[in-house]
Amino acid sequence: MIASHAAFSRPTTPTAKCLHVIRLRELTSRSELMEATGLSQPTITRAIAALTAAGLVTERNDLAQARGRGRPTVPLELGEPDTIHAGVSVGTQATYVALFDLKGRSLTATDIDIPVAELSQDDFIQHIMAGVNRLAAAVNRPLATIGVTTSGTITANGLVLAPNLGWRGVDIGEQMREQFEVPVVVTSAADAIVGSEVQSRDDLDTRRVMALFVDDSIGCAIARDAAVDPITVEREDLTTQGLIHAIDLAAVRTLDDAIATAQTHPSVRAALDERARHLGALAGKLISAHCPDTVVVAGSAFLDDPAAPSIFARAVRSDLPASNKINLRMIPTHAEMVRDIARAVALDLVLREPLAVART
Repeated sequence: MIASHAAFSRPTTPTAKCLHVIRLRELTSRSELMEATGLSQPTITRAIAALTAAGLVTERNDLAQARGRGRPTVPLELGEPDTIHAGVSVGTQATYVALFDLKGRSLTATDIDIPVAELSQDDFIQHIMAGVNRLAAAVNRPLATIGVTTSGTITANGLVLAPNLGWRGVDIGEQMREQFEVPVVVTSAADAIVGSEVQSRDDLDTRRVMALFVDDSIGCAIARDAAVDPITVEREDLTTQGLIHAIDLAAVRTLDDAIATAQTHPSVRAALDERARHLGALAGKLISAHCPDTVVVAGSAFLDDPAAPSIFARAVRSDLPASNKINLRMIPTHAEMVRDIARAVALDLVLREPLAVART
């Protein structure tokens, strides 16, 4: 049975803590796991036995090393179970679907070029489920979990509220559970960006990472001591549509239009710069309120306009005291972002509840 922990919760059980560390290291030992997790030797022994029985961890007896008169040290590495994990990153104009193994390696992927708002919700979901089916059939391996990430917000009962997609209460998770009969998790894009950061840290520390995603929608999330929490941001004026409305020119209907027009229209360039400054001021307020040590930004607001990142960064730092050594980082391409968040949401359940997923 899958427990009801929030998506991207930090590992809490001994098996989850051990799997998290083993997954991020080529080889490790029980003593190194004790140091990394703070767990006792008997607890580590029981956790490794359970993970090995489930096929999630492998003992490398061929690399065993004798240490004095005691039992030899047997290195551990991540197992290679036959099961796979699907990640779906829903975008306004295209949706990325990929299959991953337990290590997080992409086995196959596709972009489904369908503007979401132009289809009924059921028709769109049918397209996505068909895409997952095609990829799974191509690799011919059983599907263990599915993760879906979208713009907008996700309610406590899993409904997606994303005006830019035309979604106001869509239960995509339930439809996919019925179709594939596997556990499904649905999160926002901002949550998944933070989740990707949490999954990549092998030290299990509690340092805070915040994500700010700005595209056709705006979202923010932060990793706290135990979980990833969304942060409500009511600034639709800073989305792409908010920018286009502020520019108010017939020739400017997309962000690409705005960037191209800015070369000959100073007022459009000024509007782009103003948005970058407002985003920096917003980020500064969020940093002051929530005290992250790292802020990861992503989305077309930062990627598509070459001038935006530096303007944004200056505005962030101008609103913070000199003693605040915040680490600002941008996901450099859209392709990297959708791959990272699809991987994070695909693996979330198995990393949180490895034995429960292995038994489903």
